[in-house]
Amino acid sequence: MKQAPASIEKLIWIMSQLRDPERGCPWDLKQDFKSIVPYTLEEAFEVAEAIENSDYVELEKELGDLLFQVVFYARLGEEQQQFDFNKVVAAICEKLIRRHPHVFSEQEFDNEHQIKANWENEKAKERHAKNQQQSVLADIPKALPALSQAAKIQKRCAHVGFDWTNILDVLAKVKEEVIEVEEELLAKQVKQSAVNEEIGDLLFAVVNLARHAKQDPEQLLRQANRKFTRRFQYIEQYHFQQNLDIKESTIAQLEQLWLAAKDQ
Repeated sequence: MKQAPASIEKLIWIMSQLRDPERGCPWDLKQDFKSIVPYTLEEAFEVAEAIENSDYVELEKELGDLLFQVVFYARLGEEQQQFDFNKVVAAICEKLIRRHPHVFSEQEFDNEHQIKANWENEKAKERHAKNQQQSVLADIPKALPALSQAAKIQKRCAHVGFDWTNILDVLAKVKEEVIEVEEELLAKQVKQSAVNEEIGDLLFAVVNLARHAKQDPEQLLRQANRKFTRRFQYIEQYHFQQNLDIKESTIAQLEQLWLAAKDQ
């Protein structure tokens, strides 16, 4: 197998060697489900970054790293006699076929909205099968980034009818939350807990605005982060080239450079 061409079987074999009790890698041997979660999240974000940078050479490598995480979990499951890689593959195959009746059966939908509604209905059936009293929000991963978690909460609620029908109403809610933040900041006695709560409500409302605009809030903020970083580095580079200390520049000077960075 060591000389065999690359394949999923070879990767599974490599994983088995790394976890071999006698000849395996000491680091891999001491890992468990919980200990490798941070690495899985890191690899997922590195995949996202490669895509955002349109770096497909790097994406190929990062996807391999992410796939290895799946194989690692499958190996741990096999060692504990819970599941193995084949069962993982079988489960996702069954789920995808069941959730796409318009592709794998004779059922037809008129539009993408009906397709998405069917997808959510199938997920709801799965939750109901686990626990008849389970909330529609019960299985949303707590480890999700907060923006993604908020969007998923809103999406689940929207599926059962708890949602705004007009994006302008959502925008009005954002403006309302801004006013409430302002009121807390201008109060005679500012309560930090109240300010924090209102800012949190504002963030949640902005996520809802992004969702109604059919955009992923996590991706939008990442784009904004990159844009801000690019513009601020323009300011830094100017100071470096002019042999200036950025800390000694006035806010007016920095603002002028910021506008120049926007023009770039």
